[in-house]
Amino acid sequence: MKFVERDVPPRAAWTLEQAGIHPLLARLFAARGVSTADELDPNLARLLPPTELKGAAGAARLLADAIAADQHLCIVADYDCDGATACAVGLRGLRMLGARHADYLVPNRVVDGYGLTPPIAERVAASGANVLITVDNGIASVAGVARARELGLQVLVTDHHLPGDQLPSAEIIVNPNQPGCAFGSKAAAGVGVMFYVLLALRAELRGRDAFGDQPQPNLGTLLPLVALGTVADVVPLDANNRRLVAQGLQRIRAGHMPAGLRALFQAAGRDPRRASTADFGFALGPRINAAGRLADMTIGIELLLTDDAVRADGLAQTLNTINRERRQIEDGMRQQALQKALALLDANQEPPPALAVFDPGFHEGVVGIVAARLKELWNRPAFVFAPSGAPGKEYELKGSGRSIAGFHLRDALDLVAKRHAGVLLKFGGHAMAAGCTIPVDQFPVFKEAFEQIAAERLDPATLTRKLQTDGALEARYLRTDMADVLRDAVWGQGFAPPVFSEDIEVVSQRLVGERHLALKLRLQGTPVDGIWFGHTDPLPARAQLAFRLETNEWNGLRRVQLLIEGAATAD
Repeated sequence: MKFVERDVPPRAAWTLEQAGIHPLLARLFAARGVSTADELDPNLARLLPPTELKGAAGAARLLADAIAADQHLCIVADYDCDGATACAVGLRGLRMLGARHADYLVPNRVVDGYGLTPPIAERVAASGANVLITVDNGIASVAGVARARELGLQVLVTDHHLPGDQLPSAEIIVNPNQPGCAFGSKAAAGVGVMFYVLLALRAELRGRDAFGDQPQPNLGTLLPLVALGTVADVVPLDANNRRLVAQGLQRIRAGHMPAGLRALFQAAGRDPRRASTADFGFALGPRINAAGRLADMTIGIELLLTDDAVRADGLAQTLNTINRERRQIEDGMRQQALQKALALLDANQEPPPALAVFDPGFHEGVVGIVAARLKELWNRPAFVFAPSGAPGKEYELKGSGRSIAGFHLRDALDLVAKRHAGVLLKFGGHAMAAGCTIPVDQFPVFKEAFEQIAAERLDPATLTRKLQTDGALEARYLRTDMADVLRDAVWGQGFAPPVFSEDIEVVSQRLVGERHLALKLRLQGTPVDGIWFGHTDPLPARAQLAFRLETNEWNGLRRVQLLIEGAATAD
């Protein structure tokens, strides 16, 4: 592993510091492209206005008319955390704004596939709905939207994914990535897009004097769910997304959140008073996602919709159980996938330039997670396949892939399709993540073709694992209050949490739990504890280490701890 220290523009760091930003945070923010304090201001007044989002005004008029006519609205959700939170935000917001008949339908990953398909449109029409609203899907659902229109449904598509060559024939499309949209945040998550539609709807209703002398509904109560979905979907945290997340965290820390979120924090053993983006990404989000992977996302959506604390606790415990099952399946698959990958090592113990693995016992709900683990371990593009569980699809494999910087996964699949007709039944995705379906007997062909394309496009420098760091951390910052300041800031995709690196003395080391390395370290002469999870190989007396500054609480005593992320290899 090679450490690559981030550049810190000195003028930007100085400007931030002069604006009152803590010197360490000023350095970290400047290294992540922030040049003015305004970019860090979480005030809601600084949010991009809904008027800039193409289609939002039209969506507001459509929904306002439907509410005035007392029509039946049905949301078609996606089965991940972004889709679940977008659905809950949509339903809660529509009901707050006067919709008396609003319901939802979420496809089953295995049975229904992804998005608004013609059969899903038929189920929505059969429910008696007048207006179909997609959240976190729909921009690629050309056939599904067409079928819904044939059945007399009005269709509002809200999505954030990149559109294909053909747009669906919906009445209104709200998507910051659609052609002609000038919205300043192309990184908005599906839940963020739905929240903006609600902001536009409230403005439309206000213009129609729908609230009379009553106070307008406070859509800010939805921000904890917006924050969760935004972080869990791993969209880039640009300035607008950071504001949405910061506002959600602020409310959660103050105790203002739906009963389901409170129950999730408790089930995950996390304290909402000290909520962080890490809680969203590694504790709450995975529990909701587990429902969509192994069971029915209805459980997750119902949790986010309920205001009954007792019911919320029961649903959260159900998700906890499903998540444990997901982890067990994932652990087993990862071990099997690792063994298959190890078998591919050459005489120099190097893996091929890309990895593709399949086992008949794999579960399609977690192939993406396992592919991500392989990619992280080997720094290679990785695809993991499982048998399709969909009815009538017994002779197909469903694969999910994750990539590394410098290798566009969706383009690689396109090349496989062009070179080997009939291997890919369907595929899609983007640079870093993609999926595909192949005939079961075509896996060897796919594997060879995928490896060949990677060999053509990846050089040794690209395949060398790199870790971006923020350089040295002054010993005077080895304090729990500083660790808390870092934890409380908004970090995530495209705005990575700080990782420091420097030459550290290893005073002592021992294995704990047979899987982790507990360390006594000396950083710039200051003693400090360290832990390296999942690592068992001993370190030399001095090592170039990358680490996060964290706190460890034991028996009511909080102490600083370095969470080791990696050790640099010699040049």
